[in-house]
Amino acid sequence: MSQVKKNDTVKVHYTGKLTNGQVFDTSLEREPLEVTIGEGKLIPGFENAILDMKVNEKKTVEIAKEEAYGDVQQELFHQVQKEQLPQDIQPEVGMGLASKGPDGTEHQFRVVDVKDDHIVVDGNHPLAGQDLVFELELVEIR
Repeated sequence: MSQVKKNDTVKVHYTGKLTNGQVFDTSLEREPLEVTIGEGKLIPGFENAILDMKVNEKKTVEIAKEEAYGDVQQELFHQVQKEQLPQDIQPEVGMGLASKGPDGTEHQFRVVDVKDDHIVVDGNHPLAGQDLVFELELVEIR
């Protein structure tokens, strides 16, 4: 029976959890994730966990933050004056915001604090700083 190797296209069902058991994402109620191993579209720990799996194999892996979304980077927190926000936005903690850079790239932020004259936004991935647990089931190798 073949095993997953680099450059294989695979389909995998997964459930991603925090170490406290809270589920943050799952493919179980939709199509499995389809990805080519080695393209760098997955966090390194997830991709490494799929390598050498066989079709129908299931396993649970813990992925350290260094192999997931890394540490929280303080330099990705920014103060934004409220007058710089669009008039129709009432910022609230947890709200997602997007900003376009001078080169046209879009950056995603989350509001983490709201003050009288400014807000604080966080540009880190929401799962940065977290060790993650994934339940995996390999569905197909192509």
